[in-house]
Amino acid sequence: MVSTDPIADMFTRIRNAIAVNKHEVSMPHSKIKEAVAKILADNGFLQSVSVSEIGAKTLNISINAEDANATITEIERLSKPGRRLYVGADKIPTVKRGRGIVIISTSSGVMTGKEAKAKRLGGELIGQVY
Repeated sequence: MVSTDPIADMFTRIRNAIAVNKHEVSMPHSKIKEAVAKILADNGFLQSVSVSEIGAKTLNISINAEDANATITEIERLSKPGRRLYVGADKIPTVKRGRGIVIISTSSGVMTGKEAKAKRLGGELIGQVY
């Protein structure tokens, strides 16, 4: 079954894995999902991200170490296929007074809201994590 919103599917897989105390999750690979996962890993929300090319490409995400709790409290999709959310650089929201991040797709690629504000770029809000 093919998902109409692969990013929402990725967020749901991560959310479900955290709910049942799993430490790793794998899913079909795409460039946008890999970019979002790497941003989450760079900001300390995920432990590691890898791509395996055995057979079909698979995105493997390590959420946390075996003996640690997940650092993600909530992960939410903002822009949906039926209702896209676009913002200018001055309207990019802050999440939980700066403790979370917002992920935004700009003309220069996928980045955090803080990076987009620094580069004065607007774009489509992908999701927020804290």
